[in-house]
Amino acid sequence: MAQTSPSFSPSSIFLIIIVILCFSPNPSVSANTDSFLYGGCTQQQFTPNSAYESNLDSLLTSLVNSATYSAYNNFTILGSSAPDVVYGLYQCRGDLSMPDCAACVAGAVTRAGALCEQRCGGAVQLEGCYVKYDNATFLGVEDKTVVLKKCGPSVGYNSDAMASRDAVLTGLAGSGGPFRNGGSGKVRGMAQCTGDLSFAECQDCLGEAIGRLKNDCGTADYGDMFLAKCYARYSTGGSHGYSKAHEKSNGEGEKTFAIIIGLLAGVAILIIFLAFLRKLCEDRGK
Repeated sequence: MAQTSPSFSPSSIFLIIIVILCFSPNPSVSANTDSFLYGGCTQQQFTPNSAYESNLDSLLTSLVNSATYSAYNNFTILGSSAPDVVYGLYQCRGDLSMPDCAACVAGAVTRAGALCEQRCGGAVQLEGCYVKYDNATFLGVEDKTVVLKKCGPSVGYNSDAMASRDAVLTGLAGSGGPFRNGGSGKVRGMAQCTGDLSFAECQDCLGEAIGRLKNDCGTADYGDMFLAKCYARYSTGGSHGYSKAHEKSNGEGEKTFAIIIGLLAGVAILIIFLAFLRKLCEDRGK
């Protein structure tokens, strides 16, 4: 029986390429996105096996499920009475992929459950995401309370470094959208508002965070200023964790892209070689 040599149509080549892309490694934006930054709980407690606990479980499940396809969402779970209503939101850092976002939110929800056991409200900020829930409404309400401030060691006054830092922070303040990042030289900056704020509220909150960051951290080589509904951060020379993770991610992304290109080139050469063999066999069979 004569054997038929394989034929590779454009559609089959495209399928091979899609398979390679789908199974190629997809590096996380940051290996440290689940690092704990801060958390807090309300004083009010709920009764175990109560309607509120059931509604809270539903809310947290909704947060985790939604994070598989959206970087931000908020939910309100209604109860038969006002005390049973629960409000919640999550938000991922704007440069996270959806798988990283979902993993981060799931981790934040787990930490909140352990940290705020039987408490009506809780909030957890991880490096890559934020989760908050409460029985008192907070959605759409601007809140500039300082919840975390971290300043690195002072590196002494350097006019060029301070000018770069201030330029980066000014750029963050003037950008649009809830997530903002940028850099100048070795200085990197990042800022974000929760998605329930209006543009004007976001601008006001970030203005407060950036102003405090400049005043409180002075000549520090990095600074973090987290308010209840927004944050601003900067680092100089890759001195801070999120900056290093971002740089590492970029390097891994470039390596992965190079691997993919190499695989595609190899597949193309293989296809050409097999097509040549098929043609040669057909010519000899004539």
